[in-house]
Amino acid sequence: MDLRSLEKGSKFGYMYYISYDGKAFDTFDELKGKRSVKEEFGKLMNELGFTWAKGIQQAGRTDAKVSASENILYMSSNYSGDVDKLIEKFNSKAGKTVKIRIKAYKKTLPNLVFPEMVEERAYCYKYKASKITRTPEEIEKLCEELSGTYDVSRFTDYKGKRLKEKVRRVEVSYRDGKLYFRGSSFMPKQVRIMSAYILTDSMEPLPGKFLTLEEIVLTEEMNNLIIEEAPEVVEENLVRAERMGDIYIFYVDRKKKGEFIGSRGRNIKKLRKKYGSIVVREIEL
Repeated sequence: MDLRSLEKGSKFGYMYYISYDGKAFDTFDELKGKRSVKEEFGKLMNELGFTWAKGIQQAGRTDAKVSASENILYMSSNYSGDVDKLIEKFNSKAGKTVKIRIKAYKKTLPNLVFPEMVEERAYCYKYKASKITRTPEEIEKLCEELSGTYDVSRFTDYKGKRLKEKVRRVEVSYRDGKLYFRGSSFMPKQVRIMSAYILTDSMEPLPGKFLTLEEIVLTEEMNNLIIEEAPEVVEENLVRAERMGDIYIFYVDRKKKGEFIGSRGRNIKKLRKKYGSIVVREIEL
């Protein structure tokens, strides 16, 4: 890791954990003339003063009308305001019009290829019991048969069949009248077509309004790149500290940086013996 860029750069990465009602949107990605999750999220964040470089990346891309109880949107930004207050304002406004809620956020490095940092995604399909034509025994048997790592392209649309990589890992289970899917990645409409086959012996995708993205599991690498507050660190002239794995980020007043570093780096050398890797970032008070 280039600690120098972490010290001198102005940007951080922000992961926003969101939930949304898919029935309120026409699509997930921005599409002219359509109401999309990403566009509505970005529009309101912009109105509240949060700007970002490049685009918005996602942990999971959901089909039209599909909801999420947990998804993650990632942006690189030099935002310097209070993120907790920003989220409070976002949720207050979004609850009335946008139908998206920010549940939490985590700070990390900027300019990541974020989808590659996702280990697993979990979905739940809850269909009307009156429309399920297979027996519970048949459903459970199919769940077992369809779990594994193999070419799943028969469970996708024409766009999916054109993708180069068709082998995917998927685990399917059936509990309390609901289907659960876990996997590292899914092809377009894969979950909805699999649900149709398992529940109704059809290959026509079932409606997206009954599908929910429930969980995002990050890779170990991504978890090691999350930056957290380190309130236990107290040193003279230190405004606050954060920690990313075994690296500490110390924030000091620009006017006090020389004093904090010490003559010929004497103070910072002592601190590095105490804490290990340290990045010092200037802030204006």
